[in-house]
Amino acid sequence: MSTLFELVVAWGVLTAALIAVLIYRGTLTMREDDQLFLGESEAHMQREQLEIMQKVNRLGPFVKVLGTASGLMIIGIVSLAVYQAMQPQ
Repeated sequence: MSTLFELVVAWGVLTAALIAVLIYRGTLTMREDDQLFLGESEAHMQREQLEIMQKVNRLGPFVKVLGTASGLMIIGIVSLAVYQAMQPQ
């Protein structure tokens, strides 16, 4: 197998992981309310919202790392493809 093909496969796996994390974060934030009017009887709702925000905040670094890695990898793949295309046969 060529190095380029291996890089494309690795990029696909990395990008699939990024998409999975983004979908999971999206499903968490669907349950989040923009505005909450709480009384004593709705204190459990406040705890639920705080838990959701903690989960979303924990996913932030994963999204940044996976997104950056995916972007850098695709730039590397394109660069390698251009370099290989420019080489004499």
